[in-house]
Amino acid sequence: MQRRELLRNTHKLALMGLGSLALSPLLTACGFALRKPPDFAFKTIYTGVAPNSLLGVELKRNLAAAGGVVLITDAAQQNKADVILDVLQELREKVVVGVNASGQVREFELRLRLRFRLRTPQGRELISDTEMFQQRSLSFNEAVVLAKEAEEQLLYRNMQSDIVQQLLRRLAAVRDITTAPE
Repeated sequence: MQRRELLRNTHKLALMGLGSLALSPLLTACGFALRKPPDFAFKTIYTGVAPNSLLGVELKRNLAAAGGVVLITDAAQQNKADVILDVLQELREKVVVGVNASGQVREFELRLRLRFRLRTPQGRELISDTEMFQQRSLSFNEAVVLAKEAEEQLLYRNMQSDIVQQLLRRLAAVRDITTAPE
């Protein structure tokens, strides 16, 4: 009896495997593809983000890992860059959004804002002043303060990664950096 059950289950698994194998060409036919590193229209980029900025460190790491683009961080060398990424504002906020009847905090809202622009060394704007914004809710309980602090840091890191990925996609969307302004 058990052997018969085992054989049935084995046959079911084999059929499911064959079915998924048969459906895999359909995935490629529909345009499905794994995400590739961004392809930038420029070869060198200067960014003057603050050295102690966590978002800036992640941005520099992602630009370096993308390949095909050289990151310049020395301000004296910025004129050698094809494009200049100006980080105009990076702001972390923690706002109380919920309190209980005795006035104790029960919920925070974490916010991360990044304002930037992309321009050529000659001053031509490729991406005008743009703000990116992320927010997350964080419940609070004073009995587990350390755990909530760790959760807060994790949420900020998550928002930071999301913003960096969005920024890289916007930088990759810039196609022509050579034409004169209209």
